[in-house]
Amino acid sequence: MDKRKIETLPLEWVRVFESAGRTGSFTAAAKDCGLTQAAVSQRIRNLEERIGAALFSRQARGVTLTVDGEAWLPYVSAALQALSRSADELFGAPLKKLVISASASVAQLWLVPRLNQLNGEGGYQISITTITIEGDYANVNAAAEIRYGRGQWPDVQSMRLYPEVLAPIAAPSILQSGARWQDLPLIAVSGPRAGWQEWAAQMQEAPLPVPQFRFDTFTTALAAARAGVGVMLGSLPLCAADLESGALKRVTDQAMPQDASYYLIRKDRMANRRWNDLVTHLCDG
Repeated sequence: MDKRKIETLPLEWVRVFESAGRTGSFTAAAKDCGLTQAAVSQRIRNLEERIGAALFSRQARGVTLTVDGEAWLPYVSAALQALSRSADELFGAPLKKLVISASASVAQLWLVPRLNQLNGEGGYQISITTITIEGDYANVNAAAEIRYGRGQWPDVQSMRLYPEVLAPIAAPSILQSGARWQDLPLIAVSGPRAGWQEWAAQMQEAPLPVPQFRFDTFTTALAAARAGVGVMLGSLPLCAADLESGALKRVTDQAMPQDASYYLIRKDRMANRRWNDLVTHLCDG
């Protein structure tokens, strides 16, 4: 059979065939599919003509599957069931799914540790969508977004996740040399946060050398800091678990509070109860 014949098969024809084959009746298939018996018969005939094989034997007392029809039916049934399951898993019922879009660093370091407080509350599924660039927010059908800024987006309700504070941090292993932390390799992170030169200016220190390492995500830079690659200007709230465990240490008591931070943004379609759940469990700010 020509491959193009299969690729252009209308899904409705296949579904009608599966229903008729499963029930053994065009009448039952018509009821199952919301069609007339004549429409079911016509769709199956179109399907048979397209694939070039008879799927049913039509007799005075009814219809029965042909050998080809019996052979194909299990594959069609399995394919339609898989399609239905995948649609339910990915898209679900609109009222039972809550999509939150966030950067990878916030999703991993802030949301994930707090998800167990949300799981099951209010009877909805929580789906986290990772955003890599600002422009992606417009392409995500999310009920809530987490963005970096000063909370001044027009016409939206927002709540700060946490007060942003930056400070130099490093693994204990790299500090054992006894050298000044300013003389150790520096790790930079691309993105909206302030960097090393802003740190030096605010602390009224001499300009720091160009960072030896630069990463495009906070989580990758954090992994490098844990490995002892260098000193990172880290977000203290996002690094809290590593600082508490001792995997990382602050190299100075000085810190640099920021006007900007991550904010939870509400979309119009989110119910008040769900928004309140998110604010209660995700926002410390």
